[in-house]
Amino acid sequence: MKLSLQGLSARHATARRGAADALADLQLDIAEGEQIAVIGPSGAGKTTLLEVLACARPPSAGALRVDGVDPWALPGRALRRLRGRLILLPQVPPLPPRQRVVTAVLAGRLPAWGLGKALRSLVYPVDIPAAEAALTVFDLADKLFERVDRLSGGERQRVGLARALVAPARLWLVDEPLSALDPARAGRAVEALRREAAARGVTLVATLHQVEAALAHFPRIVGLRDGRLVFDLPAAEVTPERLARLYAQHEDELHGAAPLDEPPAAPLPVAMQCR
Repeated sequence: MKLSLQGLSARHATARRGAADALADLQLDIAEGEQIAVIGPSGAGKTTLLEVLACARPPSAGALRVDGVDPWALPGRALRRLRGRLILLPQVPPLPPRQRVVTAVLAGRLPAWGLGKALRSLVYPVDIPAAEAALTVFDLADKLFERVDRLSGGERQRVGLARALVAPARLWLVDEPLSALDPARAGRAVEALRREAAARGVTLVATLHQVEAALAHFPRIVGLRDGRLVFDLPAAEVTPERLARLYAQHEDELHGAAPLDEPPAAPLPVAMQCR
């Protein structure tokens, strides 16, 4: 997918009336198949940017074009079809706690399935090999039939990434995919994500807290601060001086280490079990 932001401003999901926009006057063009990392301190507007690109949040000013089309000018059915061609992967994947990993991964196929097939897959997953292959890319094949509530935070994040590999999407929007991974595993995960996106010709936009990982693995870096574009450069041109200005008064975020993979979460009480 090809993306264009033209003087775009947008509000945060929880913004009060009269609050400043989370994004302000952004000009950004992303070519089909391009891979971009978005960095910046907390509150920069990174997540809001992904929501706008996912056609989940309309601009408050300016325009978004997706493959040359204004998504908010489309009728409802056409907008839903467009959304079915992209996938937004949040930092904390919305995985039902007692769902099996195989079912959680195959949820990436839902935009391509009818209601009947989706319901059948809840009872017995319809494409187990595809889910297993996607999990293998992220070193999780042994968790195929594990329950989600038995996974660590980092494992749940990688299950979320595996969803992208089975989805019928031409645009992957990934929010902080490495926040619960140790540095070595984070490097392997982001390289796998980039490799799979390139093999499919998919456009990839990822927000990253880990600046070093962004510079090491992505060819193009977009720096946001206070909702505004600070720079849009090849990774080799993002100098320490530019980073110092981007993260001024937020130096702990620039130099902080990635958190370690957390221990398995305690099971959560639910009313019924999904398979």
